[in-house]
Amino acid sequence: MSGDRDDPGTGPAAVGRGGSAGAADRRAAGEVAGGFRPGLPGGRGGGADGPEAAWSARAAEGALLVVGDVITDVVARHRGPLASGTDTVAAVRTVPGGAGANVACWAAYEGCADVRLLGRVGGETAAWHERELAASGVRPLLVTDPEAPTGTVICLVDTGASAERTFLTDSGASLRLAPDDWSPALLDGVARLHLSGYLFFSGPSRALVSVALESTRARGVPVSLDPASAGFLTELGVDRFLELSEGVDVLLPSRDEAYLLTGLPDPAGAAAELSRRFPLVVAKQGDGGALVARSGTVRARVPALPVTPQDTTGAGDAFTGAFLAALLSGAGAEEAAKAGCAAGARAVERVGGRPPSERRPCHGEETGVR
Repeated sequence: MSGDRDDPGTGPAAVGRGGSAGAADRRAAGEVAGGFRPGLPGGRGGGADGPEAAWSARAAEGALLVVGDVITDVVARHRGPLASGTDTVAAVRTVPGGAGANVACWAAYEGCADVRLLGRVGGETAAWHERELAASGVRPLLVTDPEAPTGTVICLVDTGASAERTFLTDSGASLRLAPDDWSPALLDGVARLHLSGYLFFSGPSRALVSVALESTRARGVPVSLDPASAGFLTELGVDRFLELSEGVDVLLPSRDEAYLLTGLPDPAGAAAELSRRFPLVVAKQGDGGALVARSGTVRARVPALPVTPQDTTGAGDAFTGAFLAALLSGAGAEEAAKAGCAAGARAVERVGGRPPSERRPCHGEETGVR
């Protein structure tokens, strides 16, 4: 999910009545929207002992819990400027998306042992999103909103050389996650928590971020954060965002987000400045690769891979998912950033924000890192 405007239906008064502390505890135990679905469908690691046994085996190294948005993407690919007031020929597809969901799917695709996703959806597409997440190797822990529909993003993709895109965003249920949807038990077996920055852009989900960070501090679980949207950051305010993100261990901003958060026009300067506040900053630079910064200094510059882009939707999410999967497999930050750049290159050669259906070997299997 991405966009240039907030959703007027996501303020505190708009929170649905679908969550409770008891429901959150049940989700932590594996109950998801529409019933108990603890694991993967057949053919994705279910094995003779069934999917729940597969989840237990995959959780041996510690899980990645992603909290974020689950969105229905309508991707319209056109060439050249839109024809105002008349028709523009386009290829249109409806695909599952959302920054949080995309990160989770790419982490699983890149070999993360156990990926779980907490998100909020409308009842009309809950089962579809669960199936798509599970088929990608992600354990869906979805809250069904009793009032709001699943968020929808219309992605307008210019199929010219840049494959740049514009988003029209209806956040729907995605930003109505609230503290009642959280339970400290969601961190059982979790080695790392990742937050989608979209959670910072509504009152209920900001409150959830607060209680989630409190839980991670109590458990010593490291937290990563992707700011998600320069447009929404502008509306929230830089100071407010930085205040809310206190305690985050890894920040993964885009180039524009790093500029906005620091006021510095130089990519390396912006990454270095952010690393004075966050222990590790990995600043995504699009076709410029990535910068890895610690303690006020850029420690590594990782080049992008040369590709011909088809659709840049979700490239940053692919980077983040692969980066986190590599970290969890034992890679250092620079090696993990290389994995992120490789995933970003694969992502832009596809339509939509999700990875291919076939899971890649894990990072350790490819490189020997463990």
